[in-house]
Amino acid sequence: MKKFLTGGLAAIAMVGGGLFFWQTNAAQNVEIPPPPPEDSQAKGDAPPEIPVAGSGAPRYGKAPPNAPTPPKAPKASREEKRFDRYDKNRDDLISRLEMMASRTKAFKQLDKDNNNLLSFEEWASATSERFAKADNDRDKLLTRTEFATTRPKPSKKPKCSC
Repeated sequence: MKKFLTGGLAAIAMVGGGLFFWQTNAAQNVEIPPPPPEDSQAKGDAPPEIPVAGSGAPRYGKAPPNAPTPPKAPKASREEKRFDRYDKNRDDLISRLEMMASRTKAFKQLDKDNNNLLSFEEWASATSERFAKADNDRDKLLTRTEFATTRPKPSKKPKCSC
C-alpha cells in the first residue's frame, strides 16, 4: 500500500512540475517579426520574381522538354527471385510456414497413406519409382542425361498472379 501511495504522489509531483515548466515557458515574451514591406503587392501587381506573359503571348506553346528517364532498377538476381517466391506476404522475412508451403504438394504426393507422416518406405518407393523411370537402358545406373530427367518438371502456369 505504501508503494502505491508513493507512486501516486510521485506522479502528481511530476505532473505539477510539468505544468509549472510549461507555464513559465509560455509566459516569456517572444518577439514576432514584422511583416514584409508593402511595395508593389499593395498595388495589385505581381511580385517581381514571377514572370508575367505579355498581352500578345500565345496561349499554347511547345511542350516542355522531356524529363530525364529515371534509372532502371537492376534485374533481380536468381536468389532474390527464389526469396520472393517463398516470401508470400512480402514482409521481407520467410517464416517456416512460408518455406514449407511450397513443399506441401510434393509431400502429399509422397505420403501414400495420408497420415501426414512420411515413412522411409514411402520415400524409398517414390525414389525407386523415379529411378526406374529415369533408367532407360535398365542397367541399374544413371548417366548424366538420365539423371537430368529426374529433375521436377517446371510448372506450366505461374504459381502466383503477380
